[in-house]
Amino acid sequence: MTDACDISLRPPAPDHNPPPDEIKNILSESKTIAIIGLSDKPGRASLDVGLYLKDHGYTVIPVHPKISDWRGIKTYSSLKDVPGPVDIVDIFRKANAIDGLVEEIVEKKPRVVWLQLGIVNNEAAVKIRKAGIVVVQDRCLKIEHSSLLGR
Repeated sequence: MTDACDISLRPPAPDHNPPPDEIKNILSESKTIAIIGLSDKPGRASLDVGLYLKDHGYTVIPVHPKISDWRGIKTYSSLKDVPGPVDIVDIFRKANAIDGLVEEIVEKKPRVVWLQLGIVNNEAAVKIRKAGIVVVQDRCLKIEHSSLLGR
């Protein structure tokens, strides 16, 4: 049996996250959020976060190669297929999968890339930041929104 508090099981610490006031501004000013790995399966964190964001007025753009429709919204197989600008790219993928997304992210040029709770990839974050994109790692978008905006 593993101990949930065992520090060796935790991801590495993010090398840099914006301060809370900057995250609050990001969440207040953003309108469109592409969610990579958005699922329609009950019990999945991506489903809960996607529904929460949709219910709080964000335009949610699902990105998943195996789903064509999410709750009546067209789903795109990759970020490069998403038309128009995106404010935030929220990622529900394992840390080692982020490396394969860097090129698409840099080409899309969102304001922010958000790696959900438990996801840290400092090497990819450095590459994304070099393109002028803010990176938030190991934070839940739903929790941060609820905590900072209280809506």
